[in-house]
Amino acid sequence: MTVTDHDTIPEIALDWVQSGARVALATVVQTWGSAPRQPGAQLAIRDDGTMMGSVSGGCVEGAVVFEAMEALQDGKPRLLTYGVADETAFEVGLACGGTIRILVEPIGPDAPALHPDMLADLVTARAARRPVALLTDLDSFTRHLVGPDAPGLTDRFRADRSGPDEAGQMITIHNPPLRLVIVGAVHIAQALVPMARLAGYDPVVVDPRDAFASDARFPGVTISRDWPDEALDAIGLDARTAVVTLTHDSKLDDPAIIAALRSEVFYLGCLGSTRTHAKRLERLRDARLDDRDVARIHAPVGLNIGARTPSEIAVSTLAQITLALRGAK
Repeated sequence: MTVTDHDTIPEIALDWVQSGARVALATVVQTWGSAPRQPGAQLAIRDDGTMMGSVSGGCVEGAVVFEAMEALQDGKPRLLTYGVADETAFEVGLACGGTIRILVEPIGPDAPALHPDMLADLVTARAARRPVALLTDLDSFTRHLVGPDAPGLTDRFRADRSGPDEAGQMITIHNPPLRLVIVGAVHIAQALVPMARLAGYDPVVVDPRDAFASDARFPGVTISRDWPDEALDAIGLDARTAVVTLTHDSKLDDPAIIAALRSEVFYLGCLGSTRTHAKRLERLRDARLDDRDVARIHAPVGLNIGARTPSEIAVSTLAQITLALRGAK
C-alpha cells in the first residue's frame, strides 16, 4: 500500500490497543476559517505521548495531546473548541487564523469510551474496501456504524465529506482508499505513478509485456503482467477506482476498457487521438456496448491544457481524474 500514516489512523490506534497500550483518538469535527485539516482528519495518541496523524497544521496538537491524556485518566470523551490566532496560524503556514472543534475519545471497554470492538469492526470494513461511516452522538457519545445506503449519507460518501449533521451527530466517513489502475507501462505511466501517489492514490500498473512492465522501470510499484481484463478482474474494480489505458494497442486497451465500463469505476480515460477514439467506439459498439456506456470514456485522455510531453499528459490526466472525483463543474 502507498497510503500514508495519515490515512491509516484507525489501524494504528487498533494496533496500539491490541499491543496493550492505552489510546485516545482525536477527530476534527468542524472548522471555521483557515484549516489545513478537514473534518474527519484524525490523530491517535498513545499513553506514552506518541502520536500519529494530525488535526491541524501544528496549532493545537499540543493541547489535544494534553486533553487526550486527561481522557485516558477519566475515561470520558470531550468535545473541544480552539481558536487559532493569526500570528500562531502564520507560524505553521496558514494565511490566517480560525476555529476548530475536535472530538477526543479514549478507547476502552467502558462507556462512554470508544469500544475496541467497534474500532475493530471499522478496521475490518476498511480492509475489505467497504465504505462505512462512524456516527457519534456529540451529547451522549453513543456510536454506531452504517454503510453508504443509510438515509441521507449518499452525498457525503460520494464527496468524502465528514462533519456534524443537524441531529447533533458527528459523521466520520471512511471510504476505501483511492486506486488508479494504469493499463500500459509506457513513459506517461512512469510520470503518472508518482503524481498519483502524491494525490493519495494507490497505483497499479497492468501490462503483459515484460519489456515494458519491469521493476526497473517502475520500482516499488504493484505490477500485474496478466492480460488486462484478467488483471482488472483480479484487482476488483469499484467506485473508488480510476482506470487509464495508455498502450495504443487495441488488443490490450479494449479488454480493459470493456471491463471498466462494466464496473462502477468513477473514471475511465483512454489515450489516443480523436480519430483513434472514433475507431475505438466502433469496436466497442460491436462488442455490444451502447452509447450510454461509451459516453463514460474520457478521450482523448486528460484536460485540454495543450500537454505534449509524457509528464504534461500525466498532469492533465490526473487533473481530469480529480475533476471526475470531486464533481467540480
